[in-house]
Amino acid sequence: MIQEELQKLEKLALQASSKLLEVGEENQQLKQKLSEVSTALDKKEQEIEHFKNKIKISNIVDNQPVNPEQSTEMSDLINNYIQEIDHLITYLSE
Repeated sequence: MIQEELQKLEKLALQASSKLLEVGEENQQLKQKLSEVSTALDKKEQEIEHFKNKIKISNIVDNQPVNPEQSTEMSDLINNYIQEIDHLITYLSE
């Protein structure tokens, strides 16, 4: 009778140990996924800030009282600056 109880306890201990390993592996996978999602979120937040800055620059250009020729030149110049900044951000992100 004691032998049977010991066997049952041993079986339960093995099951608990197996479950603990499973949960540990799942925990590692979830930590990895959390890290990936966190990195992706940070990247998206940077992109949003970048686009907000683009909008601010566009609003500044649109609100400047200049003649149409100067406005077109200024707009082209700022667009070129924005493209160059985009290239630099892409380069630095790699």
